[in-house]
Amino acid sequence: MKLSADLQSALDASANAPSDADLARRAVGMLDLTSLNGDDSDRVVQDLCARAVTPVGPVAAVCVWPRFVPTARKALEGTPVKIATVVNFPTGEADAASVAAETRRAIADGADEIDVVLPYKAFIDGARTQPINVVKACREACGDKVLLKVILESGAFPDADLLAWASRDAIAAGADFLKTSTGKTQPAATLPAAAVMLDSIYESGKKVGFKASGGIRDAAEAARYLALADHILGDGWATPQTFRFGASSLLDALLSAAGHGEQDGEREGEREPAPAGGY
Repeated sequence: MKLSADLQSALDASANAPSDADLARRAVGMLDLTSLNGDDSDRVVQDLCARAVTPVGPVAAVCVWPRFVPTARKALEGTPVKIATVVNFPTGEADAASVAAETRRAIADGADEIDVVLPYKAFIDGARTQPINVVKACREACGDKVLLKVILESGAFPDADLLAWASRDAIAAGADFLKTSTGKTQPAATLPAAAVMLDSIYESGKKVGFKASGGIRDAAEAARYLALADHILGDGWATPQTFRFGASSLLDALLSAAGHGEQDGEREGEREPAPAGGY
């Protein structure tokens, strides 16, 4: 993805971002601990939730399929961890009414945050009204109290200009966050796409956050994303209220970098979303 000179400069500046224990602890609090696999179960979700309060503090949210929101709600009772779920996921092909209904059901079941897939294929093919109507319908269903993250599926966009256009439209339609990817297509999150999306947030002048999701697995890479956000939007901009990582295997890497080693080895919930071709 070809970037403007300014964005390429920001990308270059983030390439050698230092990764230390303080950075790792900061990143843990920005993590949406995620499992979105076809064979997920109540046990998988319970195990995932058991990892959400770590030795260095709680993650920001746990992200699961809508059918597991009640399970997560029960497991996380008494913790500050939010419950996120996905709608119009992963293909982004449902209509606005269906997406709104799915969103309302998830919220009724206890979801605090909704990650909705923009109808990105239609947008790339030239449609504008229908994709944005889906986001607007989801925004209306969320109301003012439920956080709305719009997944652009940035790896599917052929160029930076079109990705910036989608970012601007999603913000105008009411997105609280722009999110890179579903994790079901390749490439997923990339730093060049993040630069475009973060710049769109900066240009909007609105209080919109950013979520990097898909394939981020170590502290060094997390450090590069945070450095990029700091460069474009200012030191200290990235907090759990404005910046998230969508991952699960990243947690152990961050805890290790923070000096806490692995969390009792592999656990059932420690799985990234499946690659393209299936849930």
